[in-house]
Amino acid sequence: MSDILNKTIVLVLNPNWQAINIRTPADAFCQMATNAATALEIEGESHIRPVAWAEWITLPVRDGDNAVRTVHGAIRVPTVIVAVNYARVPKKRPKLCARTIRERDGNRCQYTGVLLRPDEGNLDHVVPRSRGGADTWENLVWSAREVNQRKADRLPHEAGLKLLSVPRAPKELPVSAMIRNAHGVAEWKLFLNE
Repeated sequence: MSDILNKTIVLVLNPNWQAINIRTPADAFCQMATNAATALEIEGESHIRPVAWAEWITLPVRDGDNAVRTVHGAIRVPTVIVAVNYARVPKKRPKLCARTIRERDGNRCQYTGVLLRPDEGNLDHVVPRSRGGADTWENLVWSAREVNQRKADRLPHEAGLKLLSVPRAPKELPVSAMIRNAHGVAEWKLFLNE
């Protein structure tokens, strides 16, 4: 029972039904019980209705539904809730990591322009860490492994290299663009652009 309560399997929508977050059933139950959110009862694309907590706890558990057992009986775990007082869609920059730098740079070595498989490249600090370079969007680029080794702890011009483009932080995206349906919850497909 506690395992299901702590999985991030509840999609949170704003009142305009735009995805803004994911939560655990435990969080969703707390939001619903305090009237900060309502659950959506979803039966296909044609039947979607908001349901307040008082009614939700009386709904029958259908085949295939996740449920939590209580002393008063089973309570269906919602798959989607709507946050009542949260209208905006927050924006966020992708997490700074090798994958997002590689994606930003189009899988290309930023010194040679060669298209690389993920295992053929790695991160390069334009200004090496040994010379005060930071782990920032503006100082990290995707580079062919052999080019990065040849550059070593030098600046690009000292190694006879030139960047194809100036590295920049990506634009902030709506959080909904970064929400992934890792657990394959069918109802989320109605609200996510995957």
